Amino acid sequence: MTLMWIPLLPLLGAVIAALTAHWGRTRCAWATAALPALALALILSLIPQLSETGSIKSTISWIPALGLNLSFRFDGLALLFSVLILGIGLLVILYARYYLSEKDSMGRFYAYLMLFMTAMLGIVLSGNLLQLWLFWELTSISSYLLISFWWHKPEARRGARLALTVTGAGGLALLAGILLLGRIAASFDLDVILQSGDLIREHRWYPAALLLILAGVFTKSAQFPFHSWLPHAMAAPTPVSAYLHSATMVKAGIFLLARLYPALAGTELWFIVVSSTGLITLLVGAYFANLKHDLKGLLAYSTISHLGLITLLFGLGTKLAAVAAVFHIINHATFKASLFMAAGIIDHECGSRDMRRINGLWKYMPYTAALAMIAASAMAGVPLLNGFLSKEMFFAETLEQEFLGSLSWMIPVLATLAGVFSVAYSVRFIHDVFFNGEPINLPKTPHEPPRYMKVPVEILVGLCLLVGILPNIVVGPLLNIASSAVLGGELPDYSLAIWHGFNLPLLMSLVAMAGGLFVYFHRAHLFRFQKQFPEWNASESFEMAMRRVQDAAGKLLDWLENGSLQRYLLLMLMLLILMLWPALTELTHLTGKRAHLPVDIPSLVAGGLLVVAGLGTVIYNRQRLIALLMLSVVGLVVSLAFARFSAPDLALTQLAVEVVTIILLMLALFFLPQKTPKESSPRRILRDICIAGLIGGIIGTICYALMTRELHSISDFFLANSKTGGGGTNVVNVILVDFRGFDTLGEITVLGIAALGIYNLLAGLRLFMPSGDSEGRQWALDRHPMILAVISQSLLPLALLVSVFIFLRGHNLPGGGFIAGLVTAVALILQYMAHGVDWMKTRLDIAYHRMIACGVLISALTGVASWLFQRPFLTSWFDHFHWPLVGEFELASAMVFDLGVYITVVGATLLILANLGQMTTSERPVTKEQD
Repeated sequence: MTLMWIPLLPLLGAVIAALTAHWGRTRCAWATAALPALALALILSLIPQLSETGSIKSTISWIPALGLNLSFRFDGLALLFSVLILGIGLLVILYARYYLSEKDSMGRFYAYLMLFMTAMLGIVLSGNLLQLWLFWELTSISSYLLISFWWHKPEARRGARLALTVTGAGGLALLAGILLLGRIAASFDLDVILQSGDLIREHRWYPAALLLILAGVFTKSAQFPFHSWLPHAMAAPTPVSAYLHSATMVKAGIFLLARLYPALAGTELWFIVVSSTGLITLLVGAYFANLKHDLKGLLAYSTISHLGLITLLFGLGTKLAAVAAVFHIINHATFKASLFMAAGIIDHECGSRDMRRINGLWKYMPYTAALAMIAASAMAGVPLLNGFLSKEMFFAETLEQEFLGSLSWMIPVLATLAGVFSVAYSVRFIHDVFFNGEPINLPKTPHEPPRYMKVPVEILVGLCLLVGILPNIVVGPLLNIASSAVLGGELPDYSLAIWHGFNLPLLMSLVAMAGGLFVYFHRAHLFRFQKQFPEWNASESFEMAMRRVQDAAGKLLDWLENGSLQRYLLLMLMLLILMLWPALTELTHLTGKRAHLPVDIPSLVAGGLLVVAGLGTVIYNRQRLIALLMLSVVGLVVSLAFARFSAPDLALTQLAVEVVTIILLMLALFFLPQKTPKESSPRRILRDICIAGLIGGIIGTICYALMTRELHSISDFFLANSKTGGGGTNVVNVILVDFRGFDTLGEITVLGIAALGIYNLLAGLRLFMPSGDSEGRQWALDRHPMILAVISQSLLPLALLVSVFIFLRGHNLPGGGFIAGLVTAVALILQYMAHGVDWMKTRLDIAYHRMIACGVLISALTGVASWLFQRPFLTSWFDHFHWPLVGEFELASAMVFDLGVYITVVGATLLILANLGQMTTSERPVTKEQD
């Protein structure tokens, strides 16, 4: 259970951040940081157990039959990423305290940040691929909120939309790949997937699964050609850039690449796709980083380049390359997060990020300059810094591959070229910002930031130095355990020594440094070369494409939605005919072998009433009150048909729904014309008769074919297990609250959302209130007749007693929470109709919104409670007890679930009907904005 608390603690931290926003900036920061710090302590406390076992797993059953369980898995790779997520996250919390201005909502920022932290921890700790995908999508949503934090800036909104669209589309591709992978391995459990590598790679679906998963990986980790969203996401506050776009979010794709490495790597397709994508991304990012004048723009493209480097290493497919990739993940997170924070300090204290203006800052902020120069040197791969060690390993591995045959020499040459560009943009970061003359027209006079704003940068830069000088001591154990988890076996021999002698990788580093200096000092030629090409803005192109899509969608919608209900039904029914026609033509024998039931007089009478009422609804459709009465006859006959064929639960439900529906439609008819003008031409009427007849014939054919054949359905399972598995003899109710309880929970949630939506629609509605009927007669002045008031009050206790009776017997006899809720709602609505809103509000002043929320919450909590006993979500408990005087009595937890259904149905029904009824009175519903 400890593993489950690790992602849950930051989620609680989001609530703490929102609640403590009024405490002041410093207190809010400390309160927010407390729970992530506790999560980090839990992570560190698991290291001894992890060293002994290799992995720790915790599973909570949810829907085992579908392979859906809450599964958390902790190994070396999860340890590495959890430490990065929580450690750098805590530093960002401290940094943001000083970076954000007084105008910015600190509570909202920290809440979004904690939500993102939860999503990232969910990804790295998930032991089930479907669960991992759920957290994966949550990172896209929470990063959208963070990137658009300064929503008043157009570039922030555009950048957030671009990032969400690209990563969201990749997430859909990833879901498809995960489903294929789960189908191949017959499980979504991560342990099973990782142990099925040979089976997966040999399967015919492997190429499709691999490409779909890589699409998700590449979009999230900003690989070419999906890289353009990352530079535009720099419109976010710098703490977001330091966290999401250097240490966490973009690393989510890298994490998945590493996580599935044992199952997917080792094929030629893997090498071609992953290594070529990584190599192109490495070069493109490094090249464009040299052309950016914005400080964060340079760091954004350098991030893309380094992500390409890591991807290339994983693509090479060798064990040592994978170790080098893991090592560079660690190093890149430290030096790039510190660089983004340094860039934020410069922007914060200078008022600009334009490197053509922020020159000579060494004179004004020497301490910050020293920190930034060390971090930039680590990015360039200068010896005695962490970036040098992982780049040496990278150069060495590019020399060892032979996948391209005689052309394999191209990979180390291109890697060295990328190193040249890397040194060039690192030198530019140092020289142009801190030297190169004096500042030019800055909005502020540069100066050092507050003391504690530099602490996160100091810690990260200190790590760059310590790892570079004492790699075996500082990072060796973590690298070993993380690499073991990636490779799924023994580690290759490798050395973290600072000096390996004069060799080819060292020569490549020296060439990169010398070439980088040359490119920097001759960068004017690079700028002139780039000016030959038209400038392309991904954000503007995306917005233009979205506008075109919206215009096309608008034209299609205008063509489809012309306001004619007849047309909508016609299109839907024609599509239904096209879908069913091929299958019906293959049905050679209409009548099956099942014997017909005998025809009796009551059935004939009911069938005749059904036909007459149905035809009457169509014939008198323009006289709405008569049509409504005819429609109610149809509903009543359907209820009788359910009772006739031994479905009393359905009969009760249909009858209650029919009453509520009639009341709803009667209230709506008050505002509608009593008669509808004739609009259909004879040609349209003939067309509609033909379509209706054809559809009726098709549905009748299907029903007759089914009813005359023996069918084997799942009902036998429910009949056999209703008592033993759910503790009730009413099979229908047991299905609703136990076997299919999750469906019911979803349905009442939808019901509650629909009720709230209708309420908000009514709150803003201003309708013409008719003063008379269709004949011009005035409405009666006495809106609440005494006889109706007396009868309704007399019926209320009886109706509530019947409701309670139906609710309590529902688990074993016809009834249940849904029917009881409708009966209660009808009884209370009758009071509104008889006495009016004012009279009811003084006696029953209930917030129906809260009733809905409480009902859904009660039902959900009964499902969560089963987790406390290590049972799947919504598992019911029941037992028999002997009560004095009463005798033997059964209690079931499903009754609590049914109570939630009851409360939700009452709240939703009354919220709709009571507020629609208020439209005819002075008590009209209003929203807070209208107050």
